[in-house]
This record gives sequence, C-alpha cells and structure tokens, in this order.
Amino acid sequence: MNPYASPSFAPSTTMDLSTLRVATYNIHKGVRGVGPRKRLEIHNLGLGIEALDADLVFLQEVRLFHTRDARRFDRTWFGWPDEGQADFLAPEGYDVAYRTNAFTRHGEHGNALLSRWPLGEVGHHDVSDHRFEQRGLLHVPVQWNGQTLHAVVVHFGLAHRSRVRQVQRLAAFLERHVPPGEMLVVAGDFNDWGEKLDPPMAMLGLQRARSPADRVAQRLTFPSRVPVFAMDRIYTRGLACRTTAVPRGTAWARMSDHLPLLAELHRP
Repeated sequence: MNPYASPSFAPSTTMDLSTLRVATYNIHKGVRGVGPRKRLEIHNLGLGIEALDADLVFLQEVRLFHTRDARRFDRTWFGWPDEGQADFLAPEGYDVAYRTNAFTRHGEHGNALLSRWPLGEVGHHDVSDHRFEQRGLLHVPVQWNGQTLHAVVVHFGLAHRSRVRQVQRLAAFLERHVPPGEMLVVAGDFNDWGEKLDPPMAMLGLQRARSPADRVAQRLTFPSRVPVFAMDRIYTRGLACRTTAVPRGTAWARMSDHLPLLAELHRP
C-alpha cells in the first residue's frame, strides 16, 4: 500500500474535466525537528504532493533558498535540492508560480502554486500587519477548461486582529484584480484557531469548501500527528464542493506540522 496515497478520491485521470481537484499544504519549509534531530523532508514531500494528484496545489512556507540548511543537508544522502522548493516539488508537466513573503537571516520563504493547467501573469501583494510577521498573497489566473479561474494562495497571521485586517486587505485586492464574474479559489493556512473567519470571508462572496457530509475528520489538519484544528482552508466563488479529505498516517504526520487538505470542486 502506498503510504502517500490520497484517500477517498479516484485518480484524477478518471474524472471528467468538469471536476477540479485542489489541495492546500503548509510544508514547513521542507524540514522538521530542531538541533541535531533536524531532518530534511523535502524529498518525501515531493512524493506526497505527487500522490495528492491535484490539479492545483496551494503551498505555504516554501523556500527558494536557505544558505544554512543548504550547507547542513548537502552532506546527507539525498541532499538539499539545487533548485527552489516550488520547482523541485512540482510533478512533471506542472506549471509553477512562486513569490517570497518573508526574508530571514539565512534565506526566505513564501507561497507557491503548482498547476496542471496553464498559468497567467503572477501577482504578489503584501498583507503584513506588523514587522514581526511578513505575509503576502500570491495571485495567479489559471486557464481551466477555456475559462479563467483566479487562484490566491494565503498565509495569514498568528493574531486574530491581524487576520481580520488581512481579510480586509484581501477584499481590497480582489476588488482591484479579480473581476466579479470570474471563478475564484482562495486557499492556504489561515491560522484561524477559533473558527472566526468564515463570516468575514462570506462577506467577500467566498464560501468555505465543505463536504456535503461535513465530517470533522474531513477538516482537521493541525497538528499533523493529532489534528484538532482546521487551520488549512479552501474558499471558493463560482464553484461548488463535491467532497473534501485530509490524508492521514505516519508518512504524512512526519513530513510537516500540517496535513494537506483536498477538495473536489465543480461548476454548480
């Protein structure tokens, strides 16, 4: 049995083109642990993302470079990838969009979109609420079935007040850059421990992707070993949700502190 196999969903090659499979995943910069127990997980993440078999993969905490970790893991068996993590993780044939959100002492990290479908011009918008947390929106138009679908990758702040202001900045961004009649998917790590963001997102015309059965296990993604919070979300406009799923198991639990969230979407 493939330990990375995504649950509940048929292979996307057997689905009709009216179904769009979307995944969101905070990859924790491709490493886990601290000190001497720190380990490189980016190669396992590549296998996991391929197993998700998603048409669009919204990624957070992705690195283009990190000099200290690159030196440290260069001596390991597989080693630090020569290319940026977004390009490294993209399955064969996928287009890649990446923009940096935060610069740190030894590197940086940001959001990425991996897509089976052609991508348009990549946009980035700073939504940082204070200097201690650098946050951004990655916006990419996707050509899906001859129509434009707007994908926005988000990673919101740790404080509720910051997240509320970031929703307001998201609203202003969408008003300027996304025509009201076009399909929209906003997905990522919302850090919404208290489940308070659905109403303000609904005011933007965005509905949270939920399975019709809406079982709790189909939402919880954090922490990965014993998930109790639905931190990772997919919000849509102009699309309906058929089902959602969260892959579980030892392989998924070790790769990141988050689990990925999957959703199958379609035009209503």
